[in-house]
Amino acid sequence: MTLRFTKGHGTQNDFVLVADTRGDLDLTPDHVRRLADRRGGIGGDGVIRLAPTAALARAGERVADEVLAEEPGAIWFMDYRNADGSVAEMCGNGVRVFTAFAEDLGLVDLAGGGELALGTRAGVRRVRREANGWYAVDMGPWFLPGGEQAAAAGADAQVMVHGWPAPRPALSVDVGNPHTVVALAQPAELEAADLTRVPAVEPLPPHGTNVELVVPLGEETGPDGATTGRVRMRVHERGVGETRSCGTGACAAALAVRAWAAGGAAQAAAGGPPDTWIVEVPGGEVRVRLLPGGHVELAGPAELVYSGEIEL
Repeated sequence: MTLRFTKGHGTQNDFVLVADTRGDLDLTPDHVRRLADRRGGIGGDGVIRLAPTAALARAGERVADEVLAEEPGAIWFMDYRNADGSVAEMCGNGVRVFTAFAEDLGLVDLAGGGELALGTRAGVRRVRREANGWYAVDMGPWFLPGGEQAAAAGADAQVMVHGWPAPRPALSVDVGNPHTVVALAQPAELEAADLTRVPAVEPLPPHGTNVELVVPLGEETGPDGATTGRVRMRVHERGVGETRSCGTGACAAALAVRAWAAGGAAQAAAGGPPDTWIVEVPGGEVRVRLLPGGHVELAGPAELVYSGEIEL
């Protein structure tokens, strides 16, 4: 078959996007691997299919029924696949690029300050466009799988990166998909880490995990007196490898650093760590902000690069 596609990225976390507005396209794992292949296909960290939520519900996708029950206005669903063909719950950078794609297709219009509710396998995600052109996404609820005990200890797992002499403590964070975050002391240590191989995580979550290596860079006070934290990170995504950016990973990194900072006496005396964080990734910067009700917001750019056709 001949397939029409668009290539897009969010802070260089790149995707192949396919519009399936009738909901009748069957993308197999082999198709996904071919599309995402950087040498024999188009190339990307993942493949995003835009499809009607109702069509997925009719096809037996249980979470699509749940999405429509939660938000009947979630007309479109982001069917996200990792580059290896495996199905993933969702992708924070992908949500922004999906929204830019839907706008380009004329399916939604956020220019007037509206909001897009879209379905994902992690539930409904709501997107708005900011004045600077960034897309801000309510990523939904987050939590620490290890609970208060992990928060108090600062860790509930261990991660071994190739070349390290020993495993290091890590904190598990769930942002609709699983993450394991490791703190490093210096940017040079972050740059030297070998993420060409899959890090070993113990205990390993049932469906695997993304691993973030993060360096806290302190806090900044803006002209309005508000304090913003800043961190730098690299990420190894399950089913993909190291990527230039990861939206849910950026959220997890900021939330982990905030949890660690909350345990410090200086922060407690100052009224606690900030709720807004700038996360530096190899592909650029994104903003993470805690929202009321236990939700977290991710904001950043999205760019559509080119469109074309490929024969599968």
